Amino acid sequence: MIAHKKEFYGGTGLLAVFIVVLIIIFLPVFKGQNGLEYLDSLYNSISKASAYYIPNVKEECAGVTGTTVSVSLTMADPEQAKETALLFLKGGAAAEVSGEKLNVTGDLGKILAACLDDADLMYHNKGEALSQKYGYNERRVLFNWWSACMAMDKALKKQKKFEEAKKVSVVVKKGVETSYNYYGIEPQKISEKFGIVAFSLLFYVVYTLWYGFAIMFMFEGWGMRLEH
Repeated sequence: MIAHKKEFYGGTGLLAVFIVVLIIIFLPVFKGQNGLEYLDSLYNSISKASAYYIPNVKEECAGVTGTTVSVSLTMADPEQAKETALLFLKGGAAAEVSGEKLNVTGDLGKILAACLDDADLMYHNKGEALSQKYGYNERRVLFNWWSACMAMDKALKKQKKFEEAKKVSVVVKKGVETSYNYYGIEPQKISEKFGIVAFSLLFYVVYTLWYGFAIMFMFEGWGMRLEH
């Protein structure tokens, strides 16, 4: 039995509007995307604009130019070992393939510079240029760099070359992984979309409170009260 009709029907109305808005959010009315997809794309593009670390990483890795390393890397299979050998050869290193084993000797600074050059192409969505450079898919290229660098990081640590390993780790985290994850996304500065960003954050707060008050009014309309 409804104890307070005004509060109950007021809460019901709020809940009905909440549901209507929710349905609209999940319709593809935002440039062919639903609301969640549109905002996800927007925030990804904004975060990409602030995640371009490659120039700074290149400067940081310049300090190991002239440092020769020799490592034995184990890849997933012989095919990946062959593909990855091409990456090191472009970096001026010597790379010998034996099954899934890849023995690399070269200037660490030049190797990392070659890796960052490829990551830079991917960051700027120039995947076709990267694919033409090596003759296979651009995502595969960066994945192979990631696999090789992860293996090289472990190999250098085993050799107690911790400073060199640290440089490789930085290249992976701030170069390879960032470029791979953001590939295909166009970067945008938050200042260009400040109005939409501010509205989305305000809407999230108001929409959440809207639902809470709708439920509260409905329960109070039923005569339920929170007692202390």
